[in-house]
Amino acid sequence: MNEILSPVSLAQMITGKPPRRDTFEGWQHYRTTRGRFAPAPQLTFTEWRALTPHRRSLYDLHRTATHVNLPLQETPMSLKVSRLINRRLRNNALKQKPATRAGVMVSGWGYQGKTETVCEVAASFEDSWLAMHSHLNPDAVEGTWDLHAPVAYVQTPVTAKPKSTCQAVLDFFGAGSQSMNLPQLIRQVAQSLDDHGVKALILDDVTRLRMHRADDQDTLDLIRAFMSMNVTLILVGVDIPGSGLLREARWDGKTRQWVMPSSEHARVHGFETTQTERRFDLVELDRFRYGTAEEMTAFHDHLGGLEGNLRLLNAKPGMLTGGSMPEYLIRRTGGVVGLLERLVEDGAQEAMDSGKEVLDEALLDEIVISLDDPGRDPGAGEIPALPDGAGPARKATRARKKRNTVFDDRGPAATATGI
Repeated sequence: MNEILSPVSLAQMITGKPPRRDTFEGWQHYRTTRGRFAPAPQLTFTEWRALTPHRRSLYDLHRTATHVNLPLQETPMSLKVSRLINRRLRNNALKQKPATRAGVMVSGWGYQGKTETVCEVAASFEDSWLAMHSHLNPDAVEGTWDLHAPVAYVQTPVTAKPKSTCQAVLDFFGAGSQSMNLPQLIRQVAQSLDDHGVKALILDDVTRLRMHRADDQDTLDLIRAFMSMNVTLILVGVDIPGSGLLREARWDGKTRQWVMPSSEHARVHGFETTQTERRFDLVELDRFRYGTAEEMTAFHDHLGGLEGNLRLLNAKPGMLTGGSMPEYLIRRTGGVVGLLERLVEDGAQEAMDSGKEVLDEALLDEIVISLDDPGRDPGAGEIPALPDGAGPARKATRARKKRNTVFDDRGPAATATGI
């Protein structure tokens, strides 16, 4: 059983800003430390009361940290995405042919875990690739010393242009662009990806591109050019089929892939001599459904995993999976993993603050799911509309107390009429 952490250990665990994955140092920190969080031990109410006030305070803080750092759980939907990305990454990394590597598009609505799923698979791939090559770049030029980065994670700029997108890639490696023009920037990106041994380039929030803008159309063309640089391109976005990113693509029923025309940037700037088509596997990361026995079982299993990671003193087996709670949670969250996690996280804090120390429908009715997040672009669908049944199941029944009007100034007109 995990022990209650000392004040120093707890402070080291919970202080500091979360690393930015869109830099080499931040990505390496994420890759090497993911899964290392030590949750608070499970104590009964009697064991908690036996602690000294100081140790009890530390334990409560550790419990809060546990509830806001719930582990990423595998779902049937994320498993489908993980298998496809893992297969594409490994196959492409082992290819010796000069052919263009097929990419992957991961679509889904906001708060469905697209980024976390993709990053987890990519980090696991990098772990394996580094171990296979003794943490050395197998393609390094003798006598040079470059960072080895099998995976590069980049967020698409909110107002993306070809230059800013190139700069975002270079920023991952900490490389300056100075006053380069676009052709120079593209060549610099190609050189950086090659020098650092990049096998996978993740472009997150790609649906921030608006296809009615000329700059965004040029940026999509540039993104297709990245596929000429011998990397597996993984595009992550909200509702990719409805975003316009595939409007120039055609569906190949034989390979079951989306086929996009070659990029103008690649032909103009010398990354290919033939008009090679770009192929993408499109996979959807969906929400939980609750219509069939199989879907219900999957949702119950997920709730059981959440329940096992909560540290509430009065919790009993079946707290989230028993009675009408699964139906209540599916109604409040629409089966969206991120909304479910937000509701449970806030509910657990309320259960601690109130002393109730258990989650039930009455307590969760008091929790309003708030999706305010300055890091997400509402215009790109990154903040979803809440489900129709997301509101509390019942309205507060407490009668509103009438205001005392004895000392109100009714004015001269009221006095004159005797009101």
